[in-house]
Amino acid sequence: MASENTRKWAIIPEPNSMTVGEGTVLLPYAGRVNESIAIGDGDFLLAHQLVADIRSATGTDWDIATGDMWSGFIRLRIADSWDFDSQDGGTAGAYTLTINTDGITITSCDFEGVRNGVQTLRQLIRQNGAVLPVLQIEDAPAYRIRGYYLDATRGRVPTLAWLKQWADKLCLYKYNQLQLYIEHTFAFDGMSETWRGSSPLTPADTLEFDQYCANLGIELVPSVSTFGHQYVAMRTQELRELGEFPEDADRPFSFIERMRHHTLNVADDRAFAFSTQLVDSYLQLFRSKRFNICADETFDLGKGKSKQEAQRVGVATLYATYVGKLCEHLSKQGREPMFWGDIAIEMPEILETLPNNVTLLNWQYEPEATDEKIQLVAQAGAKQIVCPAVWGWNALLPRIDDAWNNIARIARYGLDCGAEGMLVTDWGDFGHVNDPRMAVPGMIFGAQYAWNPAGDTAENDLLERISRVEYGDCSARFVALLRNASAQAVFTWRELVEYLELDDGTGNCNTDVAQTIPCLADRLVDHLSDCGNAMTVREARNRMMRNMATTIERIPQANRALQQCMVDIAPIAAHMGNPGITAAVRIAMEGQLLLNRVGFALAEAHDVRDAHDAGDWRPSDYRALARELECWCEAYAKEWNATSQPSELHRIQETVWKAADELRRISK
Repeated sequence: MASENTRKWAIIPEPNSMTVGEGTVLLPYAGRVNESIAIGDGDFLLAHQLVADIRSATGTDWDIATGDMWSGFIRLRIADSWDFDSQDGGTAGAYTLTINTDGITITSCDFEGVRNGVQTLRQLIRQNGAVLPVLQIEDAPAYRIRGYYLDATRGRVPTLAWLKQWADKLCLYKYNQLQLYIEHTFAFDGMSETWRGSSPLTPADTLEFDQYCANLGIELVPSVSTFGHQYVAMRTQELRELGEFPEDADRPFSFIERMRHHTLNVADDRAFAFSTQLVDSYLQLFRSKRFNICADETFDLGKGKSKQEAQRVGVATLYATYVGKLCEHLSKQGREPMFWGDIAIEMPEILETLPNNVTLLNWQYEPEATDEKIQLVAQAGAKQIVCPAVWGWNALLPRIDDAWNNIARIARYGLDCGAEGMLVTDWGDFGHVNDPRMAVPGMIFGAQYAWNPAGDTAENDLLERISRVEYGDCSARFVALLRNASAQAVFTWRELVEYLELDDGTGNCNTDVAQTIPCLADRLVDHLSDCGNAMTVREARNRMMRNMATTIERIPQANRALQQCMVDIAPIAAHMGNPGITAAVRIAMEGQLLLNRVGFALAEAHDVRDAHDAGDWRPSDYRALARELECWCEAYAKEWNATSQPSELHRIQETVWKAADELRRISK
């Protein structure tokens, strides 16, 4: 394979076998794509994709035809015979691509393979225009299932237009599955109290998007919470009695509490009726035979209303019985159940009860994850899909190093253990403050490693290739600069939310929040025994900020480095011709600068720093900082609207306003 040092183009995922020849091939100014009808591409979408990219890259218009009576410089074909196997012994998704002076031919044994070959050719056209390299590619994916999982419920509901753009991008990088995470943001009949005000997706949206994805060769798999993570539903007047702790339904809204509470009381027969109502109505809108019931993080199971039943049969049995009933309910309808594997892995006896047609979604997000949990599931004989993450949650800037480490590791572990696929997750904890466009590098990491986990691709090499292929950056520095900027996030959105939500709204310390902060969790009980009373908000915040003292010291240096990243990235972005991502990156960087300054100010307010060492951020500047935050929030809201419906933008705005009010308070 030609070295990246000798050519200025790249392909993602990198092909398994590629031979680059001498010379180049000039595309005709009036050419034609001939797509065989045997491919099964009813609307000739693949040919249209190529014609659109040729027009964009060269300004010329090409024709489309089918049948052996019509010549074509680009030929898309189904092979009469096929002897090129993918790494797992199958042929699904494999293709060959030949570019020479006689023309361009993409051949496969199935639609997906031709689709994959077309995406490779599209990338070459986008980078090289009318002059393509002579080459021969034989390529196939390691994983049969290469999926993406997008949170569309915990703060941000994407617009249908943006979802289609995202599906287009997933197609370009050869993904073949997409799932949208839904808790309450779907307009289910009879549940308006749950989804009101959330900009919910509708049946019409789903039908249209399902068809759109199918045309692209992407399976849209239904996914809805049916057990845990029922935060909004269990706070309603109509459904609160189905929860483990209905007495908590009227507590003030909390980003942190949303993540940890509100599990169905499955000892109540009405819970199963509720879950199956969601399942039965939702599955009718999808052509996929798979269905993800989620069933993860059932933190409250056996602790509230179901406590007596859990003591009788055991928490593991209580969980396994309920999930088993849901899986059986789906199986009877010809569906293949999926669910998140965290609870089953914590209680391995559950693995032994899984039916053969159930797939465990084995998520592990640690950058330094081991293969222990994946090995555990494999040894139990259960089907699994491994699930790493793009590491964008709770942050304005994506943690690119963490994403690369996590995705590359999990992909290799899964391949070694015979996993059926990889599902890359993109979560929106704490209001989904992370712009979905920031997840693109992580998404492309997933594309590369789901295709070829065993490769020795270095992170820096991949960052350069992403800069070229995705962003059209000839300098190949854009993603590395974005990575460097994210490393300057000292006081993040997560810390801001934790600091503010330590106040339960009545002036007392919110112990649910405190228990999620390591430096406070161990101290809560000790403080009560030492002092005879609960920790106050002031005491909790003092301890939190003092625990961050060493980190806070980095803020002046981090902000200088972040400002330099902004200077370096600006001319690169200007030449990329993508104002959307340019604006999103600028807003994210400006926001992180402000968050760092807020952290610095709060540290000083809690006597973590001396006033004389406050640099440019003295107490007299806190009101100005508050105003800057509010102005930034307005710009952020405009960028939100570029990808998302209003949904819960107001909660992010309210958090920023609380921070601004706190700054004004401490300035007095």
